[in-house]
Amino acid sequence: MGNRLRGKVALVTGSGQGIGRAVAIALAEEGAKVVTNNRGPVKQNVANQLEGRLERLTPEQLQWYNEELEKYTGDAETTAQKIRDLGFEAAAVFGDIADFDTAKEIVDKTVEIYGSVDIVVNVAGAFGFAPIEKITEELWDKVTDVKPKGHFNIIRHAVPYMKKNRWGRIINCSSPAWTGGGIRQSEYCAANAGTVGLTWALAEELADDGITANVFCPAAKTRASVDMELFDKVVDEDEKATKSGEPLVKYDETAPPELFSAFIPYLASDEAAHVTGSVFFTMGTFIGRYSNPAISAHMIGVDGPWTVDKIIQEAPETLLKDYKNINQK
Repeated sequence: MGNRLRGKVALVTGSGQGIGRAVAIALAEEGAKVVTNNRGPVKQNVANQLEGRLERLTPEQLQWYNEELEKYTGDAETTAQKIRDLGFEAAAVFGDIADFDTAKEIVDKTVEIYGSVDIVVNVAGAFGFAPIEKITEELWDKVTDVKPKGHFNIIRHAVPYMKKNRWGRIINCSSPAWTGGGIRQSEYCAANAGTVGLTWALAEELADDGITANVFCPAAKTRASVDMELFDKVVDEDEKATKSGEPLVKYDETAPPELFSAFIPYLASDEAAHVTGSVFFTMGTFIGRYSNPAISAHMIGVDGPWTVDKIIQEAPETLLKDYKNINQK
């Protein structure tokens, strides 16, 4: 705990529980005034991936499920109250960031309460497992409306305040899924890759305004982890969440977000003013930095337009030399 963010105001979307809750508390412990947010006052504010399938669980699985759910209750107000109980300042503002006008109301209310908005941490997200041929338009929109669209909505309305102050921090929560990873969740992968692209663009666009933009991709035990642990046990073989049919990380082996949550106030601090346009992986006490994409091989035509025959002749020795596709190790 410290005072590195004293005098700053942080808005944390998706902070009713889980990763967002841990981040909001960590920011407050570093001196920031925090506005917490989720869609509304509810007991469990993460979509239930087991809806309509609970009857497929054994009595033992169902008992475990219900016991675990009790550990993940709360919303923006309970998080704000927890922060106040710790002796720091916080207020809750409910609203769905996927709606452009509602996002403006959330930002404006933050400024009304605390006078500014200096730090935006977008943690809000949605997900759903389905093979590509079974993804509905509704599922696609549900996931991509939150990120990158909802993240954009909040940033769009917060940046004018940051520009006015010549200081700002934008920290967006993506996922390791932005690179794929063998999961049947392509709408989620697309949403998180979009979040990375949005953040990279902002890091360059806003550099002269004293505003940084970074991404963290967490792997952590949250409310959604409960559903993920049992999902493959209640669906048909061709609907399992991963190609292998096994969870990427087992529930009992997944670390809580509190182990890395201090990294977010670090990114918001003046000590990290030079850190922008970066994507980090956070899991337990491990924090890694992704390399940025770069062209690794090329070929150039020297005697007119490419033809298919020329490409077949040239590519194996230049563009595709030592090439391995995404499925080759």
